[in-house]
Amino acid sequence: MTGPTNRPGTDEPATYVSVTNKPETDLTVTGEPETDAPERGGEPVTREATTAQPVPDRPVPDRPVISHSANGHSPTGRATADGAATDEFAPDGAATDEAAADEVQRAEASDDEPALLQVRGLSVSYRTRGGTVHAVRGVDLDVWPGQVTAVVGESGSGKSTTAHAITRLLAANGGIDAGTVRFGRHDLTALSERELRAVRGARIGLVPQDPTVSLNPVKRVGEQVAEVLRIHGLATRRSAPSAAIAILDQAGLPDAATRARQYPHELSGGMRQRALIAVAIAAKPQLIIADEPTSALDVTVQRVILDHLQHLTEESGTAVLLVTHDLGVAADRAQRIVVMAGGRVVEAGPTRDVLENPQHAYTRRLLAAAPSLSTARPRTVTSVTAPAPGEAPLVEARNLVKEFRLPAAAGAARTLRAVDDVSLTVHRGRTLALVGESGSGKSTTARLVLRLVDPTSGSVWFDGADVTTARGAAARQLRRRAQLVYQNPYASLDPRFSIGEVITEPLRAFRVGDRASRLARARELLDRVALPGSVLERRPAELSGGQRQRVAIARALALSPDLVVCDEPVSALDVSVQAQVLDLLAELQADTGVAYLFISHDLAVVRQIAHQVAVMRSGRVVETGTAEDLFTRPRHDYTRELLAAIPGGRHASAGDRPHQPKEHL
Repeated sequence: MTGPTNRPGTDEPATYVSVTNKPETDLTVTGEPETDAPERGGEPVTREATTAQPVPDRPVPDRPVISHSANGHSPTGRATADGAATDEFAPDGAATDEAAADEVQRAEASDDEPALLQVRGLSVSYRTRGGTVHAVRGVDLDVWPGQVTAVVGESGSGKSTTAHAITRLLAANGGIDAGTVRFGRHDLTALSERELRAVRGARIGLVPQDPTVSLNPVKRVGEQVAEVLRIHGLATRRSAPSAAIAILDQAGLPDAATRARQYPHELSGGMRQRALIAVAIAAKPQLIIADEPTSALDVTVQRVILDHLQHLTEESGTAVLLVTHDLGVAADRAQRIVVMAGGRVVEAGPTRDVLENPQHAYTRRLLAAAPSLSTARPRTVTSVTAPAPGEAPLVEARNLVKEFRLPAAAGAARTLRAVDDVSLTVHRGRTLALVGESGSGKSTTARLVLRLVDPTSGSVWFDGADVTTARGAAARQLRRRAQLVYQNPYASLDPRFSIGEVITEPLRAFRVGDRASRLARARELLDRVALPGSVLERRPAELSGGQRQRVAIARALALSPDLVVCDEPVSALDVSVQAQVLDLLAELQADTGVAYLFISHDLAVVRQIAHQVAVMRSGRVVETGTAEDLFTRPRHDYTRELLAAIPGGRHASAGDRPHQPKEHL
C-alpha cells in the first residue's frame, strides 16, 4: 500500500509513505522521492532503500509496518549502514525511567492485537460555490487499543476533516470519495445512519473543536451529559443527573454540581470545553476522537484532561486519535505522530523518531515554530525601553471588582466574584500578559477594561480620562482606539458576511475611506496575517478554525487602534501560523507603538510576546513582574505550578530514554 503519489496542485511526486504487508524481517522502504508541498518551498527528502533485520527476541508482527527515517530507522530498531539492526532496548540503552518502561510494556502487550481503527486511502471533498475542494487525499492511519495517535499539521491541512470523516459527521456539502474506515469488524463508510447511531457516543466518543457551537445553548450542561447516559441505556432518568455531575467532576470542572445547573453561555471557554469532554467520555467508549480537545484550556487543566485520557488508555485500553496543532501536547502524550499537509500524510512514525529525527522539511518547520518545544526560537517581543518614572500609562485599572449572580442551588453561593480587587497598567508600545487558569477572571478583566461590561466597583482610565461610566461619543471614541480579538473565531464572525465585509465593517462603521480603499486595506491585512486575497469572497463557514482566527485579527487591526486586547488570539492556530501571528503583532507594535493586553493560557507563547506578566487566580492577581523574572524566578507557588505544566516538558526531559518500541501504521 502506498501513500499519495502527487503533490497538491501538481503532477510531481509528493511525500511517499510505503507500507508493506510483509513480516518485519522483510521490511522494505522504497526510494520514491519525498518532497514538500510546492507552495512551502521545502527541499526534497529522499528515503533510501533499506532492509531491516528483525530485532532479537522480539515478536515479529505479520501486519503493515512503516519506517519513517531515511537512514533505515525502523519503528522497532535502528538499522546500521550494512543493514543490520541494533536493539534499542539492549543493556547499554536500557530504560532507567519507570514511565518509559511502562510505556514499552504497554506497547509490547498490544503487539498481537489488531488495530482498533484502520483508515485506508481516505479521500474527502467539499462542494463549494467555487467548485470542488479536495480536503483529504489518500490518508492511511491506524489507531491501536491503549495507545494515543496524534495527527498534527497546519490549519486547513485536513486533520479535522479526517476525524469527522471517520465518524461520518462531515458537513452537508462534504462527502467521502474513496477509501475505507474499519472500526473493529465494521467498515464505517458502509454503515447506515441507524447503525452509525449505535456506534457514535457508545463506542466512539468525539470531542469537537469548538464548544460554543457544539453544546446546546438552551439546555443546562448537566442535562446534556445525562442525555448521553440515557440514550445509551447507561442510566435511568432518576440516576442520570447525579451520574452526570460525577462525570463533569471527572472531566475537571470545579464545583460540578453548580456547573451542571448552568447554561453553556454562563461558563468560560475552558469550562465549556471540559463539558464537551465529559459528554464524550460519559459512555466509556473504545475510541475517543479528540479534535483539538485542549486548545481552549489553560496548561494546568490541559494536563488534568490529558492525564485522564492517558489513564483511559492505560486502564481500559481506550484508543485515542488526538488531533492537535500543539506539538508539545503530541510530544508528551502520543505513541505515534502523523503529520499532515495539503490533505496528505507527509510523515508518520513513533513520536520520538518524528521529533528528534524529522525527515520532511514541513515537519522540521513545525518543530522550529513550536514555542513549547523550541528553546532556540528568538523571542518576538519588541525591544522597548521601560516607561520613564511618572509616565502616564495608556490604560489603568484601579481596584476592579465584578460579581455575577449564580443559579440557585442548595448550599451554593448566590454570587460569583469573577474579578476581585484587580489593578493593572498598560503602557504605550508594551505588552501586558494576563495568565491563569480558565475561570480565573482574565477575560472578564479584559471586558471591564474595554467597557463591554460595567464593574461592580473600581474604575478604568484610558489615556488619562476616566471611562468607567463613558457613554455616547466618549464610548464610541474608546471603541475606535481599543479593539478586541475574541477567543472564539466561530462565534465572533458574522456567518452572513463575506470575509471582505467582515474586515471592512469597522472601516464602514467609522466612515474611513471609500469602497476601493477599504477593499485595498482588507487585502493588505489578509496578506499580513498570511491569508490569500482570494478568501475575501468566501464566508466564515468555508474557512478552518485557524483561518477564521486570522480573519478576526485582521479585523481588529483595521482601524490601527492604540490598544488591542488579545483574548487567546493564537490558541486556535497551528504552531507555524501562531509564530507568524506573534511576529506580526510584534512588528505592528514596533511600527505603530500599539499596546497589547494579551490574555493566554499558553505560557510558552506569553514568554515570547510579553514585556510584563500578571498571574491571576480566582479573580485576584497573585504575582506580577517582567516576563524574564517571572519565568526564571517565580515567587508564587501557583506560578511555579503553571510553569511546570507547560506541554513539551516530558519530551525535553527524556533525552536519555531508550527508543520507543515498535509502532504500526
